Amino acid sequence: MRRISFAEINIFVVNRIFHWRFWIAGLTKKSKIAKKIINKALFEKDDVVVIPNTIPINQKIEGEPSEFLPTDVIKEVIRKCDDIVIMDTCLCRTSNKCEDYPQDIGCTFLGPTTKKIPRAISHTATVEEALAHVDKADAAGLSHIIGRNKIDSVWMNARPGEGLLTICHCCPCCCLWKVVPNLEDEIAEKVSKLDGVKITYNEENCKSCMKCTMDVCMFSALSADGEKIQIDPNKCRGCGLCINACKFNAISIDYNDETIDNIVNRMYNLIEE
Repeated sequence: MRRISFAEINIFVVNRIFHWRFWIAGLTKKSKIAKKIINKALFEKDDVVVIPNTIPINQKIEGEPSEFLPTDVIKEVIRKCDDIVIMDTCLCRTSNKCEDYPQDIGCTFLGPTTKKIPRAISHTATVEEALAHVDKADAAGLSHIIGRNKIDSVWMNARPGEGLLTICHCCPCCCLWKVVPNLEDEIAEKVSKLDGVKITYNEENCKSCMKCTMDVCMFSALSADGEKIQIDPNKCRGCGLCINACKFNAISIDYNDETIDNIVNRMYNLIEE
């Protein structure tokens, strides 16, 4: 009889409490003690960057087409790593019983601590396999989040967390990081927008269908003001999912590659610290 791993037990627990995640996150705003405990247990030393989905996005650098895509940041970090593991399923989508996005596109993990991730729920991957996994996630309409994410080292019992880098492939309905608006600001700020990314609303193209406001943004940055769309720059993390939802080119994304090396080095250094 196969021995059940600690991670598998934790998956069972997470599946049962997943729908409580917004309430748990909200406690960080209601109580300083709760904030301290939750931050220490799940978010300590986190440094997370949101990477837009690149498939339907018009690439622009000062109005000119570019070969650079935001997911190049992820791919460059992957190319620098020898230790790569891909989860067989997405914990968030399986917990939420997602029917709109593939449950079999799981997180990618990089770094020496991946050796401690149970292979009953994951598999070792080559650089080429991991790059193809990013493309598959893009094609499925998923956005990406890369960085140090303590909660992953906790539920998998994979320590030290400093040796583990997470690449989440996120859908707008199930992603754990939808809790960001519920978190106290000091914790929420650990999730940042990719440098150089800007989301713009073009009112002239908007048909007021309001699809972009219908639980599309993971960070609740879009809202309706009459027939106009409002994008809160303080909440927006540049995930790009609103662009995917808009069929009238009323929302666009601009970015540049001036900081790509800095971001890649910053992410890689999180593994090495």
